[in-house]
Amino acid sequence: MGARGAPSRRRQAGRRLRYLPTGSFPFLLLLLLLCIQLGGGQKKKENLLAEKVEQLMEWSSRRSIFRMNGDKFRKFIKAPPRNYSMIVMFTALQPQRQCSVCRQANEEYQILANSWRYSSAFCNKLFFSMVDYDEGSDVFQQLNMNSAPTFMHFPPKGRPKRADTFDLQRIGFAAEQLAKWIADRTDVHIRVFRPPNYSGTIALALLVSLVGGLLYLRRNNLEFIYNKTGWAMVSLCIVFAMTSGQMWNHIRGPPYAHKNPHNGQVLAFGRAPCLDLWRLLLLPCAFSPPSFDFHHHGVHSSILSSLILITSFRSQ
Repeated sequence: MGARGAPSRRRQAGRRLRYLPTGSFPFLLLLLLLCIQLGGGQKKKENLLAEKVEQLMEWSSRRSIFRMNGDKFRKFIKAPPRNYSMIVMFTALQPQRQCSVCRQANEEYQILANSWRYSSAFCNKLFFSMVDYDEGSDVFQQLNMNSAPTFMHFPPKGRPKRADTFDLQRIGFAAEQLAKWIADRTDVHIRVFRPPNYSGTIALALLVSLVGGLLYLRRNNLEFIYNKTGWAMVSLCIVFAMTSGQMWNHIRGPPYAHKNPHNGQVLAFGRAPCLDLWRLLLLPCAFSPPSFDFHHHGVHSSILSSLILITSFRSQ
């Protein structure tokens, strides 16, 4: 039975092969080529991604923030494949741009990037870069961006959402605030390490030495310490400095005046929502004792205050 059953099974298999459609072999060949092509394309993407990550890691080993022009921006940030997050600061650091806020934001951004670069959690999933307007103006035009500085997060997949743009006007640009925003967008927590700043300690030591030396020289006559007029003048100077915006000027460092790049006009420039230094110089005149002399000439000091407010509204 076994010998007679074997030829029967071979005849049945032959009949099944003869019943295959005649046009199925080109289809199978096409399917095989398609699978090979898809596998080769996937391998090509993996190789391209590995090259991009390797290049970014090499740049990060040299500098915690690497600069990008239009070509690099399109290759490493816009073009796939990409499995890493990129934080980009769009700025204008050239001296002719007169952007003091850009320099201050760059310092905080540098502190944040260094904290990430030299931390134990550093990996190839997050990178920091910068696009300067004078080096990549086409990038600003592509993103319809007309102000600087601006911080944006480009996720590994998809386009940036509204929350991927840092709210600089509301939150500020401190490194700690940037680190919190990055943690919300990427789940990467960065502990900010600020370099020690000894300027305040040195200034305090000099002040204490100066006061101590003065007290030592006048040790036999210390009646000036109890002089009410002297303390009153010191208090008035502090009050005038605070009410005139000098402390704000010291913290933010605004330019003396804004200049419109289109027509060259100075003083009134409606794009930047900040005070100008010339207004801060007018405020002490409006609130200091010399302004009280205007009453004798029929001019009230509120005129100066109104003038300052009018110019502030016109510049918006």
